[in-house]
Amino acid sequence: MKKNDPWIIKAFLFTFFITLIVSGISNFISNNCHIILLVFITILIIAVGIIFDIIGTSVLTAKEASFHAMASSKVKGSKESIKLIKNSSNIANFCNDIIGDICGIVSGSMGAIIAIYLADFFKANITIVAVIISATISSLTVGGKAIGKKYAVKNSASIVALVGKLLSSFKRKKHRKN
Repeated sequence: MKKNDPWIIKAFLFTFFITLIVSGISNFISNNCHIILLVFITILIIAVGIIFDIIGTSVLTAKEASFHAMASSKVKGSKESIKLIKNSSNIANFCNDIIGDICGIVSGSMGAIIAIYLADFFKANITIVAVIISATISSLTVGGKAIGKKYAVKNSASIVALVGKLLSSFKRKKHRKN
């Protein structure tokens, strides 16, 4: 087994279980909520995919050296930022591919539910409504990610620093024994 093989297994398992949870929740919500809320949730899922794409791109393009200076000054989140950059390939795979693809698939299935609802409500042709909804979701996703990538490349250090700070806030504090 090669060095990266454990990551492939983890990526498979992450994808399976995250999709199971997100898809399960979104299907439950879609069966029990108003169309306006369903559209809002779909837009939120698209936004999550774009945000994670920005994070993944930032981690790939950020330079590690600037975070070492921050770590020596004990800046909160700098050590986590260094870990992100050192594992940039896996982090980008998780953010861009796993989370991004899950968001794309789930937003597409939510779009299908929206299309069925709208076609029924307006007594319209389901094929036409489905194509329009699908094109809208694809445009928002691809356009959002294109804008996000440009932003991520230009601001990679500040984005990685922010993510590092967020991650450090979840870290357990070590208690000193006296």
